Amino acid sequence: MDIFDVLTLIGGLCLFLFGMNLMGQALERRAGDGLRALLGKLTGSRWAGLLTGLGITAVIQSSSATTVMVVGFVNSGLMALRQAIYVIMGANVGTTVTAWLLSLAGVGGGSLVLKLLKPSSFTPILALIGIICTQFGKNTKRKDTGVILLGFATLMTGMETMSGAVAGLGESPAFRSLFLLFDNPLLGLLAGALLTALLQSSSASVGILQALAVTGQVSYGAAIPIIMGQNIGTCVTAMLSAIGASKNAKRAAMVHLLFNVIGSGAYLGVFWIIKAAFQPMVLAEPAGLPGIAFAHSAFNVLCTLLLLPLAGFLEKLVCRLVPEGKKETEEQTWLDERLLATPAIALERCRDAAAEMARIAGEALEEALGCVKDYSPGRAESVKQKEEQTDRAEDALGTYLVRVSALPLSAADSGEAAGLLKVIGDFERIADHAVNLTQSARELQAKNLRFSPQAEEELNTLRRAVRRILNLSLDAFLQNDPQAAALVEPLEQVIDQLKEQLRTRHIRRLQSGECSMGAGFVWTDLLTDLERTSDHCSNIAGCVMELAHRDLNLHESLRTLRNESPEYKKAFQAFANKYALFSQQE
Repeated sequence: MDIFDVLTLIGGLCLFLFGMNLMGQALERRAGDGLRALLGKLTGSRWAGLLTGLGITAVIQSSSATTVMVVGFVNSGLMALRQAIYVIMGANVGTTVTAWLLSLAGVGGGSLVLKLLKPSSFTPILALIGIICTQFGKNTKRKDTGVILLGFATLMTGMETMSGAVAGLGESPAFRSLFLLFDNPLLGLLAGALLTALLQSSSASVGILQALAVTGQVSYGAAIPIIMGQNIGTCVTAMLSAIGASKNAKRAAMVHLLFNVIGSGAYLGVFWIIKAAFQPMVLAEPAGLPGIAFAHSAFNVLCTLLLLPLAGFLEKLVCRLVPEGKKETEEQTWLDERLLATPAIALERCRDAAAEMARIAGEALEEALGCVKDYSPGRAESVKQKEEQTDRAEDALGTYLVRVSALPLSAADSGEAAGLLKVIGDFERIADHAVNLTQSARELQAKNLRFSPQAEEELNTLRRAVRRILNLSLDAFLQNDPQAAALVEPLEQVIDQLKEQLRTRHIRRLQSGECSMGAGFVWTDLLTDLERTSDHCSNIAGCVMELAHRDLNLHESLRTLRNESPEYKKAFQAFANKYALFSQQE
């Protein structure tokens, strides 16, 4: 093997790793909704968790990525520790899919069917289809499908390049001596662990082992301990991701390590006994690519079968190893950076966080509306605290959403991220107006100001309309309901008219001496905050409509077309009647 073979080997390894990464990212984007569905169906059932871990890992082709995702789920409170244990076990089985795909490089034979199964036969076709999809595809899903095919073609090309570069090593005495050392199971386990820790991917290290197997110098006796070690090495990624995480997230990463260490230790002992006592001839035979894939799958399935009944024991063990410390605040684990490894899931968490922010803003405004009618210092302080919560939430969630938006996302997910960035500002402003309302109510009490009975009745009408538009807009957002959102715009226009009517009547009362100037200033502030709150509700509903129709300009078009829509006119008239001044209807 000369310097040119070494360079070819490095180039093949780079293509292999790049293709694996490219394919995994595109698969993740393509299956974004599927990943969210898998997570949504996750329950406390061990089989549900096991199949979820298997399915996600089979999709994104990386048990390390799945485990990092699980650490993020636990850290964010999306998943209990016991659920995480089952998902991690499933991830270890799901990662074996890659080895079976790579084993196609070892297909041989003279028949047409076998020739077609060789990567050198179908890879060019996949690459051609992939480039056509990426260059001429009109939607994101088709383009992602093309990237998946290109990634797989690149991966297999890299695999064949590595295999060709090392083929000459089969005649090298030094190379044979190296793999004779790995006949010592402990050395093989250490070698597999170190290589995988360096690459941070067991799929990649198994692929390299399969590439080396084409030399004919890798026996099953050397390959099996290396495979066991690869499972331990892949834990490095999850352990690193747990740094700075919550106690339960650290425990989830520890479960991954213990699962692989206990499984590898147990079966390494069994392997050593079998090798010493029976010396089976198969261990001396050269390992083929399908044989390595089978050994990889069998080992992970056996580990899962061994430890699945012991999930409770693992949970207690990691709780002992990572004891409880000081109590952690919710904000420490609200949005986890580990979820950024899976953009579709990170976006789903953003949606949940935005929903929580919407609830807090809605509660703040409800309390503020009550405060206007019956001021209470305790209620005003509660509104202030909720407003501070929304401030912090907007900063944290806005920063996180910007980072998510920079990741590879599908067109639908990218639009949702943009929509969430819009609405969180509206939630924060609603809470700000809630504080303003309590300040106006406090001023009325502090200065002993009173509105006339007529003004009180008018204010009640406007308050009821604002409460209605708040509930409509929040329900539309939380339930993703375009029909509820469509009712917000006509009600917002009714509130605009109400404000103008109330302002006109207030001026008349000032002129007739029925209202003091002091109360008049507070009256104007109340009207302004209530009307602007309805504007933000309209913005929220507009974003819901935009996402439903995949039209980022829909909210503006709704404003321009509102007088041309029969549905709009019907809803507007109904709200105008309901909230007519001095109406007693609720």
